[in-house]
Amino acid sequence: MEKPLLSPLLSIKDLRVSFRIDGQYYNAVDHVSLDVMPNEVFAIVGESGSGKSALALSIPRLHNMNYTRLHGNIFYDEKDLLVLRENQLNQIRGAHISMIFQDPLTSLNPLIKVGPQIEESLTYHTSMGKAEKKARALLLLDQVGIKNPPITYGSFPHELSGGMRQRAVIAVALACKPSLIIADEPTTALDVTIQAQILDLLRSLQKETKSSIILITHDLGVVAEMADRVAVMYAGQIVEIAPALKLFKEPHHPYTRSLLASIPHGDTVSKRLNAIKGIVPSLKYIPRTGCRFSHRTPWIPAERHQEEPKYHQVGQDHMVLCTCYKDFFFEEVRS
Repeated sequence: MEKPLLSPLLSIKDLRVSFRIDGQYYNAVDHVSLDVMPNEVFAIVGESGSGKSALALSIPRLHNMNYTRLHGNIFYDEKDLLVLRENQLNQIRGAHISMIFQDPLTSLNPLIKVGPQIEESLTYHTSMGKAEKKARALLLLDQVGIKNPPITYGSFPHELSGGMRQRAVIAVALACKPSLIIADEPTTALDVTIQAQILDLLRSLQKETKSSIILITHDLGVVAEMADRVAVMYAGQIVEIAPALKLFKEPHHPYTRSLLASIPHGDTVSKRLNAIKGIVPSLKYIPRTGCRFSHRTPWIPAERHQEEPKYHQVGQDHMVLCTCYKDFFFEEVRS
């Protein structure tokens, strides 16, 4: 008898996220579909402006809906998050899906001590008493590597270092043992040494709790250390998706190859670093037809691009958008 296939923990179908600019709506996330499996670290990478955070914030519906439109489906536990009422969604936020934001200083309330901020979701989602909640908060602070949990419990966010604040934010996210954690650039505001500590912490906690993590980042070094699978985003689209080891070993899309070629290596110390020509177009000026990366690849003949780019399977669990990936070499990126 065949072993049943594992069902996705989260399934995004044809998601479009549009923002209002000068009275018109423009898609920052354009027809994106992906699955996140249980106990998986799924990374989404790309330059600033690629749509990574817009995608991440759509999952728990944290956008300001006064100027944002969401279309498509986001299925979690057989529920479409995009059609739930606010009170239904609040039962999921924090308890089942939590978020680690980019800047811990702005994501923590400066007027409330750290301990009560960790206890807030426990108050909302559990029937724990005061002593139980405090014990849980102290345990979480210990689990995230805080050396003196009682002191941090009674401290205000501004009294902590950047690394300690990020650990506190992780403790808040883990309070109710969620099955999905969205980490939006969780190490960007930290120095390199603390970044490594936070990544080690996330990795060990993920293995311990068996939670899935959606890791939003532009740092391919972080992806190499953490991710099981990777989606590469450019101008609102996923241009390539593959297991992490396969993506680093056999990148196909010219954008993925360009990103990897721009990483400095030990043998490139004396060489000029590669830079991707041009920039990600602003939201109003993203081309809505053809290959969106074509204007940054002058070495690829126009006929290599599809007028209506479609996904092509280039290996097991490995998809790439557009035919411009064919006959493409790193040497051309560096020229």
